[in-house]
Amino acid sequence: MADWDVAVVGAGPGGLAAAHAAASAGARTLVLERAEHPRYKTCGGGLIGTSLSWAGSRISVPVRDTVDAITFTDRGRRAFTRRAVDRPLLTMVRRDEFDFAWYEAAIAAGAQVRQHALVRSVDQDADAARVTLADGEVIAARTVIGADGSAAITSRYVGVTFDQQDLGLELEVAATAADRVAYRGRVVLDWGYVPGSYGWVFPKDDQLTVGVIMAKGKGAETKRYLSEFVDGLGLADRPVIRDSGHLTRCRRADAPLRRGRVIVVGDAAGLLEPWTREGISFALRSGTWAGEIAGRARTPDALAEYELLVNWYLTPDMAAGRRLFRLFARHPRLMHAAMATPPGWRAFRASCRGELSMAEVLRRTSVRAAVGLLGGSP
Repeated sequence: MADWDVAVVGAGPGGLAAAHAAASAGARTLVLERAEHPRYKTCGGGLIGTSLSWAGSRISVPVRDTVDAITFTDRGRRAFTRRAVDRPLLTMVRRDEFDFAWYEAAIAAGAQVRQHALVRSVDQDADAARVTLADGEVIAARTVIGADGSAAITSRYVGVTFDQQDLGLELEVAATAADRVAYRGRVVLDWGYVPGSYGWVFPKDDQLTVGVIMAKGKGAETKRYLSEFVDGLGLADRPVIRDSGHLTRCRRADAPLRRGRVIVVGDAAGLLEPWTREGISFALRSGTWAGEIAGRARTPDALAEYELLVNWYLTPDMAAGRRLFRLFARHPRLMHAAMATPPGWRAFRASCRGELSMAEVLRRTSVRAAVGLLGGSP
């Protein structure tokens, strides 16, 4: 018999959003986290409007900066800056602080969190799903929600497959007083020399997050891009607080989201936007839906509602992102020029603020015409 109604594997934003939703609904909820909060996570930490709206109604978001300007560069050249005059485009957080806020909210909602709990395997039968820990303890739950990353246990158990994998490298550097003035409220986005790659600078008060991302399998090129990007920005002499990397994996459109009583959310499900590789908004939405549904589901069949929500709301955005990613990889210079045009900037600005989804952006007449002109296929 199940000891818990819901067991969540992984305590990032997706897992803790799921735990918060399930516990808020009265479900007996346990979270299993291999590390200990607060803990560092490689992540740009930029919240688009969608993430901010989902998080802001549930936690006190630990804001480090708000961004109202974006400087676009093409391989470090041809720079121009666009500003939003009415309200911010992005909200900057540090992931250790952001995740810890979710951790506290989940506990306040009634969830129990076990840290240093390493999951070794997952299985299930007709009555319950079971999680086996590294020390041999077995935990049974009516539903298991996997939020432990795209390369972890639950993702493999469900059988998630991916059609895009990228390597992100990131530095957290100490910002000088001059840096804080120069970058406060401003993000830098650079289109890289390898098709589909880009770099970023995100301001976070006394730190700057500098990173690049590129297709997996190009490790040497990714390191070279990061080094040249940092040098070009004049930040090479800044003290490095953290030097880290991670893989992002984007699910195939037909990849499963559930196996019986086990469902996956966020990175474990490969849910992210393929062009920007933004994943926090996908983790928060999928995690919240999973927690709400698992909290009231009594049979595995009732969990199918989660799959319907993901396919209705998130899959179209991922498809649109794939289309834009292909165009960006094929025509990076034209995409750069598009950001300088009023229609291109308006669409980008609305997407950052969460006013338009990627799918809705592509339905705009001017964007659709430009995409067709550049040879983009539906």
